[in-house]
Amino acid sequence: MDRKLLYKIVAIVTMSILLLIPLALIEGQIRERSQRQHEVQQNIAESSAGAQTLIGPIVVLRYRERLRETRVAPETGKITESTRVVEHRRLVAPESLSIEGDVKVETRQRGIYQARLFHLDSQVAGRFRFNAPPPSGDAELLDLQATLVVGLSDPRGVASDPEVTINGQRHRFASGKVDPEIMPLQPLTVALGRIEAGKPYDFSLAFPLHLTGTTRLAIAPVGESNRIALKSAWPHPNFGGRFLPRERSVGADGFNARWEVSHLARNFDNALNPNSGEALAIDFINPVNVYLQSERAVKYGVLFIVLTFAGFFLTEILRRAPIHPLQYLLVGLALAIFFLLLIAFSEHMPFATAYGLSAVACIVLIGWYLTGALGGWRQGAAFGAGLSGLYGVLFGVLRSEDNALLMGSLLLFAALGATMLATRRFNWYQEDDGGENS
Repeated sequence: MDRKLLYKIVAIVTMSILLLIPLALIEGQIRERSQRQHEVQQNIAESSAGAQTLIGPIVVLRYRERLRETRVAPETGKITESTRVVEHRRLVAPESLSIEGDVKVETRQRGIYQARLFHLDSQVAGRFRFNAPPPSGDAELLDLQATLVVGLSDPRGVASDPEVTINGQRHRFASGKVDPEIMPLQPLTVALGRIEAGKPYDFSLAFPLHLTGTTRLAIAPVGESNRIALKSAWPHPNFGGRFLPRERSVGADGFNARWEVSHLARNFDNALNPNSGEALAIDFINPVNVYLQSERAVKYGVLFIVLTFAGFFLTEILRRAPIHPLQYLLVGLALAIFFLLLIAFSEHMPFATAYGLSAVACIVLIGWYLTGALGGWRQGAAFGAGLSGLYGVLFGVLRSEDNALLMGSLLLFAALGATMLATRRFNWYQEDDGGENS
């Protein structure tokens, strides 16, 4: 192979590797901005309320028993009697639980960064049926108390002092203390007072719940029968958790969703644990994460540079139009600058607009430069058209993540096929400085 041709190939490969440095710096800048966005979201959550998980309502029964114990000494046969007090607890799930609400989503901004707060305006209703536990064996029941408990991740999000109606009587929540093994979240409690052992109880309850949180709302279906219906004008919900809606409709004007969960489908103990995932959840997501999409775009930067350099190289060997390595480098830097422009513009305007503006700026710059470097506007326009196709394919990949591998594979196949077709009769062992296409 001609040494000059070999040196040019080595120089192109070296510059392609060197251009990984600015691409890595740009990717680091994107991650830094994304981290800053996350910090702003956390800061807004600390100032208002964080992601919310609702567990309950449930009834906690606490009772104490005095046990009498008789012991016989094996050596003397002496009989001694003693007593000890044992405390028990029992958790009662509602026979039925209904939550209906409307969610409003608010975008708060600090500088160029945003966070989304949701405001849930809901009505909670439930019914409890249970038998108070009788004393065990010969034990003496000392006390039996019942407490209504609702758990929240962040009680700061409760917008008002809800009035709880229990069998027609009005009560108020209090910030009581509950054993963390029973309710790991911050509890709101209503003391139901002393109840009688062995007696059946049947009561209904209802209360309004106005809850504010950040980004995510999760509800644990603690009831034997659960019905949750939520609606919102937010058009981009992400339904998650262990239970998906039985019915849902999502459109430009918002969403409606309805869940129906029976006790056969959920584990009560896990539903009381916010870390178990035994809940239904809605994330009020931003449909276009500019930092995530920009980071994905940078990963295709090497492909852009390699394909462009391949086009330059083919132009050299086929048209006998030498291109200086410095010109390769300048065009490669212009391609890298596209990704920096993309993240800068996308922080101030819609991502598609930012992408189009950045692409047009780089295509015009490179096309204008190559018009002079290659000695004609047609050559510059041809490279500009090729770059336009590359940017179009990349935008399609970013918009359709599911087809990213297919589109990228087809692009590489087309580029390789075009290179093989253009050089199928090229004599790579020629000794002269130019190319020969016979």
